[in-house]
Amino acid sequence: MLMALSVAAPQPGLAAPATASQAGAVPEPDSYRTENYRAPVPATLAGATVIDTGEAHRLWQAGVPFVDTLPHAFRPANLPEGTVWRDTPHDTIRGAVWLANTGYGALDPDTESWFADMLARLSGGRTDRTMVLFCKAECWMSWNAARRAVSLGYSSIHWYPEGVDGWSAANYPMDRAMPLRGAP
Repeated sequence: MLMALSVAAPQPGLAAPATASQAGAVPEPDSYRTENYRAPVPATLAGATVIDTGEAHRLWQAGVPFVDTLPHAFRPANLPEGTVWRDTPHDTIRGAVWLANTGYGALDPDTESWFADMLARLSGGRTDRTMVLFCKAECWMSWNAARRAVSLGYSSIHWYPEGVDGWSAANYPMDRAMPLRGAP
């Protein structure tokens, strides 16, 4: 019996999916990553399109919403009066919305609802609206958040695994970011 093997050529600008035979390939898990968030990530995300820096830049130029999912430590409410608190500076892709702490594997109901509301606002209520989710290279936060967006019914989610690291290396525009307020 003859078996035909078809090899799909990667599209320009799209990250080629990894094969099981590639050294160090990370398999796509069946659920959200809940620990060790800074580690190698899969080359795939079911229901989403995985993109590289060139495609991310093309989508950015087209005005597609970009969502940064990097975690952020907010000032604790119970700090003693007079305690100095300094936010950690974070540079992100120019124009991106920073939805901090939405990439954890398990979200409390308020954060999950807030994330869904923010995606609805960014998409204009259209679940078919293209959006790009990212964090840093080798960061599961964006993989989890993109998977969550897909589970919410969004059909045109683009996951950019190189994130701010790939963007910065390409010398594309970045700005100092502040996390979007209103997060639980």
